[in-house]
Amino acid sequence: MPLHKAKDLSIKSLKSIEHLVLFIIALATLFAIGEEILHMIAIRTVELADLLLLFIYLEVLAMVVNYIESGKLPIRMPLYIAIVALARYLILDMKAMEDWRILAISVSTIVLACTVIVIRWGQLKMPYPKNQDYDN
Repeated sequence: MPLHKAKDLSIKSLKSIEHLVLFIIALATLFAIGEEILHMIAIRTVELADLLLLFIYLEVLAMVVNYIESGKLPIRMPLYIAIVALARYLILDMKAMEDWRILAISVSTIVLACTVIVIRWGQLKMPYPKNQDYDN
């Protein structure tokens, strides 16, 4: 019995740490959003790069909320964030980039988009049986 109690205590401790770190991520993201908004107000202009950065922050918050609500992290969410981050990088630095770098970033974005499509197709065509738990 003591081994069972130790296991339960360990799981509860790790879950508490997990929730604390998720809270810290959410707070840091909200702080970053606030800083970006203040920056836009200070320079009195909104650029595409600013909007894409806010979108990345929004996706991070959505990922945290989704994880808290369901206890699961869909792999597609970080992929969406990566696609937007690559697009933002390409938009901001395209003039200073060499052709091979632009091509590499573009191909990387296409690979990520194809990965999202394949994952989504797999979820629709080959869903997990409802009576089995694959997370444990």
